[in-house]
Amino acid sequence: MKTIKRVQKQTKMKTTLILLSLGLMTLSCSNDDDNPVAVDEEEVITTMNISLTAAGNTVTLSSQDLDGDGPNAPEINVTGTLSANTVYTGSIELLNETESPAEDITLEVAEEDDEHQFFYNVSGALSGFDYVDVDGNNNPVGLSFTITTGDAGTGILQVTLRHEPKKPNDGTLADAGGETDIAQSFSIGVE
Repeated sequence: MKTIKRVQKQTKMKTTLILLSLGLMTLSCSNDDDNPVAVDEEEVITTMNISLTAAGNTVTLSSQDLDGDGPNAPEINVTGTLSANTVYTGSIELLNETESPAEDITLEVAEEDDEHQFFYNVSGALSGFDYVDVDGNNNPVGLSFTITTGDAGTGILQVTLRHEPKKPNDGTLADAGGETDIAQSFSIGVE
């Protein structure tokens, strides 16, 4: 009789411990995050097309990198030359050509303009740059811009798109932070 009571007592204790453990596991695994942070993934951008226009002269710059971080370097094309001492209006188009038809990432950047900013660096025969467009907080975006040429020669245009940069910033990549979605340099003739 004592043995049966002892076994019943041990069984009762084991059952209580199991139920307690299950209760603690349920509490520790519960989803108490009623407002999860949305994950805003970086865009896949394979192609950057830039159009520079002034007085009927249009020059296009393109960078296409279909294998992304693969072994092949991007294909860079520059059609035409810029005129010396001229202000060009610029626009940029971004595509994801890993999809068919190609996805226009420019629209996504425009919709999420508070989370994106293009940074432009000019040197050589390119003497200036200005933003034309801004986001809802009056911070620059860079889908539209102007480039000013100097005297004849060769100019370098470096373009970098940052995802979730600090805004406002001082106009430098170092101050902006964020993640680079795409970056490319173009060598452009100025006559």
